[in-house]
Amino acid sequence: MKNLKTIAIALLVAFGTTVATAQNKKIDAAKSTINWVGKKVTGEHSGTVNFQEGMLIFKGKKVVGGNFTVDMTSLTATDLTGEWKDKLDGHLKADDFFGTEKFKTATLKFTKIADKGNGLYGVTADLTIKGITNPVTFDLTVKGNTATTAFKVDRTKYDIKYGSKSFFDVGDKAIYDDFDLAIKLQF
Repeated sequence: MKNLKTIAIALLVAFGTTVATAQNKKIDAAKSTINWVGKKVTGEHSGTVNFQEGMLIFKGKKVVGGNFTVDMTSLTATDLTGEWKDKLDGHLKADDFFGTEKFKTATLKFTKIADKGNGLYGVTADLTIKGITNPVTFDLTVKGNTATTAFKVDRTKYDIKYGSKSFFDVGDKAIYDDFDLAIKLQF
């Protein structure tokens, strides 16, 4: 009888530990999307970049963490075709923008999460582009097996200064420092 109680207590502790531990949910990189928009004085360009891998970390039904790796070599414009698209894609991958030959990936790692209720979370994360890390903040909405967010990134914080009126007198050829990201995660 004493052994039965010991086994029951051990199973209860093991089950309780399993429920309380975090669960990693890997994203489906092929179904998850990152759309970007970069604006300039005379217009804008838009495109995509692909996830290499990533996961959201849950404790029960609450998000408690996340980390993601982006394949910067997949960076491409979607608003142009032909020669103009090839030129923009090449320029964005060049050293004066994202330098994708040397910096093939970018990463995002959650550092703080505030549960705002109803599947909405306030997130602070470390974003690393071109080997430079800076904090970013955004709201993340989680519904079922989908999470979405949108936020701005100041490219000059990552040594991407080409065409920035903050650093150069470029007149109407200025490219704004912030670019927009819209992200949809499937897991």
